[in-house]
Amino acid sequence: MSHATGSRAGNLDSMRTRTRAEKRKTNGAVVSAPRPGALPRPTAVETDAIRVRGARVHNLKNLDCEIPQNRITVVTGVSGSGKSSLVFDTIYAEGQRRYIESLSAYARQFLERIEKPDVDDISGIAPPIAIRQKSTTRTPRSTVATATEIYDYLRLLYARIGTVYCRKCGRVVARDTVDEVAERILALPEGTRLYLLFPVPLEGRKTPAVSSGRASKKVRFGPRSGLRAAKKIAAELEDHPAARLEALRKKGFDRFYQKDQAAQKGEMVDLDETDPLAKIDLASPLFALVDRLVVRQENRQRLADSVELCYRETGEAIVEIVDSSERLVFNERFECKDCKIPYEEPEPRLFSFNNPYGACPRCQGFGNTIDYDLRLVIPDPRRTLAEGAVDPWTKPRYRSWLKHMKQYAAQQGVPLDVPYAKLSGEQKRWLEEGGGGFRGIQGFFKYLERKKYKLHIRVFLSRFRGYALCPVCRGGRLRTEALQVKIHDKNITDVCRLSIAEVQRFFLELAPSPTELRVAEKVLEEVRSRLKFLCQVGLEYLTLDRLTSTLSGGESQRIQLANSLGSTLVGTLYVLDEPSIGLHARDTERLIGILKNLRDLGNTILVVEHDPDVMRAADTILDLGPGAGEQGGRIVCKGSYEELKRDERSLTGRYLSGELEIPVPAERRIAKRGEIRIFGARQHNLKNLDVAIPLGVMTCVTGVSGSGKSTLVHDVLYHALRARRGVASPRPQLDRITGDKQIGEVILVDQSPLGRTPRSNPVTYMKAFDGIRELFAAERESRRRGYKPGTFSFNIPGGRCETCQGDGTVTVEMQFLADVELICEECRGRRYKSEVLAIRHKGKNIHDVLQMTVKEAIRFFAAAPRVKQKLKVLDEIGLGYLRLGQSATTLSGGEAQRVRLGSYLARQSRERCLFLFDEPTTGLHFDDIHKLLRAFRKLVDARHTVLIIEHNMDVIKTADWILDLGPEGGEAGGSVVAVGTPEQVMKNPRSFTGRTLVRYLRPSEAAVRVQ
Repeated sequence: MSHATGSRAGNLDSMRTRTRAEKRKTNGAVVSAPRPGALPRPTAVETDAIRVRGARVHNLKNLDCEIPQNRITVVTGVSGSGKSSLVFDTIYAEGQRRYIESLSAYARQFLERIEKPDVDDISGIAPPIAIRQKSTTRTPRSTVATATEIYDYLRLLYARIGTVYCRKCGRVVARDTVDEVAERILALPEGTRLYLLFPVPLEGRKTPAVSSGRASKKVRFGPRSGLRAAKKIAAELEDHPAARLEALRKKGFDRFYQKDQAAQKGEMVDLDETDPLAKIDLASPLFALVDRLVVRQENRQRLADSVELCYRETGEAIVEIVDSSERLVFNERFECKDCKIPYEEPEPRLFSFNNPYGACPRCQGFGNTIDYDLRLVIPDPRRTLAEGAVDPWTKPRYRSWLKHMKQYAAQQGVPLDVPYAKLSGEQKRWLEEGGGGFRGIQGFFKYLERKKYKLHIRVFLSRFRGYALCPVCRGGRLRTEALQVKIHDKNITDVCRLSIAEVQRFFLELAPSPTELRVAEKVLEEVRSRLKFLCQVGLEYLTLDRLTSTLSGGESQRIQLANSLGSTLVGTLYVLDEPSIGLHARDTERLIGILKNLRDLGNTILVVEHDPDVMRAADTILDLGPGAGEQGGRIVCKGSYEELKRDERSLTGRYLSGELEIPVPAERRIAKRGEIRIFGARQHNLKNLDVAIPLGVMTCVTGVSGSGKSTLVHDVLYHALRARRGVASPRPQLDRITGDKQIGEVILVDQSPLGRTPRSNPVTYMKAFDGIRELFAAERESRRRGYKPGTFSFNIPGGRCETCQGDGTVTVEMQFLADVELICEECRGRRYKSEVLAIRHKGKNIHDVLQMTVKEAIRFFAAAPRVKQKLKVLDEIGLGYLRLGQSATTLSGGEAQRVRLGSYLARQSRERCLFLFDEPTTGLHFDDIHKLLRAFRKLVDARHTVLIIEHNMDVIKTADWILDLGPEGGEAGGSVVAVGTPEQVMKNPRSFTGRTLVRYLRPSEAAVRVQ
């Protein structure tokens, strides 16, 4: 997710260079959006529109357009028509460039090297914030709570009003303040006589190391030890009880109090000036008398002063009630009064797992450690202990541990003939931790750790290692002292483990005392408002401790939308890239409401979108086209939703009006090859599911966001099938899986990037570049110079530019902004050395070929079937507009997914495979979805199985089978709501998917099921 800002041209002068936005970073994703106080908010819009003149970026054809200010504008069109080129590479890029102009001289030194968009003029541009699909945050420290800044407020809240509880006795730990002590004492019956004392420690040497001015025999002076010995003697003299009493007498403390413990009788002692210890019983505690007073309200100030004097001397004040044996003890130390265990006083850094001060010392704030994984040690919980549930003890070398366990299990009453899953918690704990002479699983691995200098032991241990829950913090990430701080019986980790909806209820029901409210009122307001915005964007099912690296692109976008709502910016241009991705049709209305709220605050909303509901809510629609690549880059239609529907030139309008449509198949296939059955899936929020996935058909897994679709397909099905094929994978939580013997390879086609460097691109991923390089190496000039196919590779040294190492760009870390990609000055972005670029094939050098679109390259390489066939597959799935050398880092999640699909289609495998797709319609126009569905049908016709996670109704209505999860997200999800054909699901009143399908399936179009 990139998130950065620009500025109005000429509005900010160079004196505003030291803004907070220059230095602020959030969870690895640079956020330099203007915040209140960081950049001045525009009080009025200077123009009524953002005017673009002569845009020629990529395939834009000298485009002119106007974007109305303070309105929602949707930019749509077929994939590759130039939407992102206009919105991101032209408007947003120019806004970012102008923002850097307003910053410090350090930032402006890179301005000359930042490529200016190829446009004649852009006027009226506001400071932009770009919210993209991609999430660049991969650190395991970043969570939903930290990404939304809620955790910062929680840390402050717990530091200010949190209550510390003793980890041993559970008593509240608090410091006795002077005012509180005074209140406690004045609460005693009026007229009570009391002594106010502080303790005098008498520990130490009873006889000093120096006698009669001569050193003791124990002290040996040497040439270098004289000074050190003298300092030691002086310290011993000061530590002597007589010296202490003399020092107190000089401060004015003449009277002391001692109590006979046997007789429970106390008496005052006046010091003897010649021998201070003469009247003191060194065996009994000694207290210095500070004051004698009677409990009365008018003595309040005198009492407070005396308590403060006690604290100043020893940090402890003792109240001895004269007429009884009662004694009250107060101290200003932050410790448990019963257990005397000291605690850290809460402060914000104590609750930070990114700070060494607050992080758990065992796991360093990650919440897990690399240790033995109990799921690997006990792979099948259905086995009994006698049958070898503990896998390492079934090996011949370690069977003695199994015998040892059986011997002690009988003594402890642990049954050997009961499945491990049905053992009680106490019995499982005994097996793991040991006891009664048995060392347990922990003892077994500690024994092996001492012998891991042997290679075979290290290999054996590696089979059972994994990321295990930290045994110290139990996944809480924080040190023990932080976890002892609670608000309404919940520590900060307990709160973060709740879903956003549950956290919102917790803080709405929180009723702090008047004193706490004065301290934390503003913090509570910020937390509640951010939680409200997260619920508004449909993310109430996420937990606050969810890692941001596990979020989908749509979820990441909506988190940034919630942050934008919380910042209440005005006069800003919001640029969004398909925010409806990952949203069920039921939740799209929520998204539209958020966009309207941002607009009503006084912001301009510019959205790249294909969803018809979002287009219907837009004030203005720009339809680009008419085709993709070189056939695009023009404005086909500009106007309202109704005007777009009436425009016959617009392909988008023809689909919206119903003139063109994605047809419902005339027949739906029935699984003839059986089904994969999953039993007892209970990962994350799945409710012990038993589901069947038919083979040889196209199945859609549907449901609202957070209902458990990705958990079922990715975390359970995919990992379980990989594990059964001997591939190292995380162990899913399920009972068993059956029916997968009829499929060969399991292929997950998700939205993860194809590569993480600019050198990765579609033509290399499709293996088509190998044939292209061979064609260039076969040229006469190449053979004369001795060039090989590797010379034309930008991945290895040889013909590539070594300055940029074949990237074509160099990255400059801006520290306070997103890293800037600059064109390499050596090769000017062409990636190769000049002598390599001199080699031409049919009049084009290797750089010219990489700049071709897939459609152009198909015509260019018509005589090279090896290259043409692979590129043709990309064109068939709607990617004919991509350039061969386009960096994989610039592809959307949907484009990356379709490139993967193309690579599998090009392989033409005869093995029956299971294809798993995760929202493959991301970034697709209606016409492109039509092409994609043809590719899916081609896979099914080749006897493969296609399983798709999808929200797009045009895909769902064409499926052979639907598995609908829900009914809601988070804890309210994880159940099977409906199963069957689209017609059957449509009739289910509990299914939100079925209710929406009614609009897409007319009774007359109901498909029949065929073999």
